Amino acid sequence: MADTLRVAIILNPELPHGLLANTAGVIGIGLAAKFPMLAGHSLCDARGVSTDVISKYPLPILQATPDHIKALMFKALEAKGECSVVPFPVFARTMHTFEEYEQAFPLRDLYDEVLDGVGFVGPEKWIKSLT
Repeated sequence: MADTLRVAIILNPELPHGLLANTAGVIGIGLAAKFPMLAGHSLCDARGVSTDVISKYPLPILQATPDHIKALMFKALEAKGECSVVPFPVFARTMHTFEEYEQAFPLRDLYDEVLDGVGFVGPEKWIKSLT
């Protein structure tokens, strides 16, 4: 990727704190699935305790209304090249397993769905144009 890689997550600020955290976490995992280089590697502290580390990239968490989130998602989906768009539709909260979500998703129309959040990874210029 020639341009600098950037990440952003946009959430509905009306969500309760627990759902905000859950939405951000799930979107972050989705973004890292396509771009594993977002994650760090293991590090050892002064005592030799080894842990996996946080993201190698800054992760701004921004806020927008569900309608604005949806508009950003569809604008982002027009992009070509090395990027990722991970939406979190409200109906996903009713699913108890990924398999349920995987089966339900193709039956849904994202134009008709309310989104609690969306995450993006891609070139810096593209992310800045969205955020």
